[in-house]
Amino acid sequence: MSTARTQTRAPGRVRAVTSLANPLVKDIRALAMKKFRDQQGAFVAEGLKLVIDALNLGWTIRTLVHAKAGRGNPAVEKAASRVVAAGGDVLEVSEKVLAAITRRDNPQMVVGVFTQQTRPLNQVRPADDEVWVALDRVRDPGNLGTVIRTVDAVGAKGVILVGDSTDPFAIETVRATMGSIFAVPVVRASTDAFLEWRRQFAGLVVGTHLKGAVDYRSVDYSGQPVLLVMGNEQQGLPDAITEACDRLVLIPQAGRADSLNLAVATGVMLFEIRRKALVMPEVER
Repeated sequence: MSTARTQTRAPGRVRAVTSLANPLVKDIRALAMKKFRDQQGAFVAEGLKLVIDALNLGWTIRTLVHAKAGRGNPAVEKAASRVVAAGGDVLEVSEKVLAAITRRDNPQMVVGVFTQQTRPLNQVRPADDEVWVALDRVRDPGNLGTVIRTVDAVGAKGVILVGDSTDPFAIETVRATMGSIFAVPVVRASTDAFLEWRRQFAGLVVGTHLKGAVDYRSVDYSGQPVLLVMGNEQQGLPDAITEACDRLVLIPQAGRADSLNLAVATGVMLFEIRRKALVMPEVER
C-alpha cells in the first residue's frame, strides 16, 4: 500500500524517558500538528492491539512508546522486540510523558509512531464487484475516521479523498478508525485529477444528492465495480462531480431532518451496496 521503497534498517534501541523536555518526546508531541506530520511523513496511533495489528499488516513503526507498567507484559515486550528488530526505537516512559503525547488524562499503555502510507490514484483500478468510496472535501476528522472504519467493516476496498480534505493521519481521525486506518487504502487527489481518473473508471459511479431522483434502494449495484461519491458535510457535491456521476440517489427521510450525518449516510449506502453487490461472509450460528 505504501509508495515508499522498503529499506533494510539497523536494529533500533530501547531507552527510558521521563522528561517532557526530551527531544524524542518533543518530536512525537509535535506530530499533533499537521505541518509536522507532513514534514516527517509520520503519525501517532494508540493501543496495544492496534499496534500489533499494524505490525501484522506490514506497517512500519518508527517508535514504540509504552508506559513503565508495560514492563513484563508479554504482549508489550513481544511488540517491542519486533519494532527493535525492524529498526525502530522503543521508549519506556512515565505516565506524565504518555499523557502529554496522547493529550489524554488516562492514556492507553502503548503508542506507536508510524510511517504514513497512501496509494497513488493511478494505481486504483477497481475490478469485478469492488467498491470504493470517494469523499469530496470531508472536513470532520470524526466523520472521516468513521467512514474508514465502515469501509473496512463492509469489505469495500478503499477511500479516495478529493480536494481539500481533513488529514486522515490526524490523531482524531486515527482514533475514530479504531485501527481500520491500517487495513483500508487511502488515496488523496485534487478535483481535476479525480475527474480525469473517473473518465477511465469502468463501473457505476453513484452520488448521494438531495436532488437525487432515485431511491438508493432501487439501484442495481451488482455485476460491476462501484464508486460511491459523497459530498462535503455542508455543501454536498459540487456541480463538476455531480455531473460525473452515473446515478444520483436519495436516502428518503421520514422525520423533520432533511439530511443525515456524512458518516451515517455513507454507512447506509455501503451496507445497501454490500447487500446487493458484495459477497457477504457466512454468519456462524
